[in-house]
Amino acid sequence: MKRFFNILPGKEAACILLYGEISDYHGVSSADVAREIIEAEAQFGNIDVRINSIGGEVYAGIAIFNAFRASKANITIYIDGIAASIASVIAACGKPVKMSRYARLMIHRPSGGAYGNVDDIKVVERELNSLEETLCEMYATRCHKTKEDIRAEWFDGKDHWFTAAQALELGLIDEVYDADPVPEDSTPEQVYAIFNNRLQQQPQNDNKMNLEELRKRPSFANCATDEDVLKLIDGLETNAAKVPGLEQKVADFEAKERQALEAEDDALLDEAEDDGRTTRDERPSFKALLKADRDNTRKVIKGLKPKKRATEMIHKPDPNKQGAWDKRQEEIRKQNNQ
Repeated sequence: MKRFFNILPGKEAACILLYGEISDYHGVSSADVAREIIEAEAQFGNIDVRINSIGGEVYAGIAIFNAFRASKANITIYIDGIAASIASVIAACGKPVKMSRYARLMIHRPSGGAYGNVDDIKVVERELNSLEETLCEMYATRCHKTKEDIRAEWFDGKDHWFTAAQALELGLIDEVYDADPVPEDSTPEQVYAIFNNRLQQQPQNDNKMNLEELRKRPSFANCATDEDVLKLIDGLETNAAKVPGLEQKVADFEAKERQALEAEDDALLDEAEDDGRTTRDERPSFKALLKADRDNTRKVIKGLKPKKRATEMIHKPDPNKQGAWDKRQEEIRKQNNQ
């Protein structure tokens, strides 16, 4: 069964959802509920508890029952869909209970199983009898009945289903409230599924994000309302969306810079090879040194002494296939009218 459980912070009250099976191994666990009550109680004076549960483990339910009773917060319980078995016991914890006119509440005697010898089975029997006594007392306190009345009326081995009107008449709830309508002839299973599906369609706070906690951070210090926090988050998301384009521009700029620097280094190495300061075989070594320590390597290359004669340098042919030396000789001849 899919688990629906979290806490939803509001402006005036926190909402704790008991949607799903009650179990300390899966679904709605007593440890989770107790922790959420403590967290909500520290920040909110009011807590709304919304129930849509078919029940589950008795001991986990009793722990939740006691957690609600012990809380100093103003707790109001809403039965949205189903409060069956141990979930109906939780609803009887002594806090105000409101029930949707379309919801259902179910009470029956606890059940369990045993495997072993006669003595083992007798132990389970004694424990079930003890649990019945405890649960009868819980219901009796809520309904202002005796434990004997509860045992005789509702612990007879049958499932007793009640509408909101019936539960109000019996004293199991304090008020009936309207909710989004469901078919009047819906079975308990259909009611449970309808409310679970509605929860799935609503945006849930899966990360248990608390806007009050966000406001404590420096970036959100000027946010007076939840709307201000959400607007700032939207702005951060918008800016975050621009980051990939900015990163690409930076990468393109850096690539152009690297190409320009490599072109300068190649020109320096070409010049050094031309005047004999370095050789073609030494070029890979100098390139590696330029990558490791560009500034100092360039100084070293520029500081090397040329090994070629001046006449060899100026005799290097230009693109017109005429050397600088030949050009100079021709200029001298023209000046002397030769």
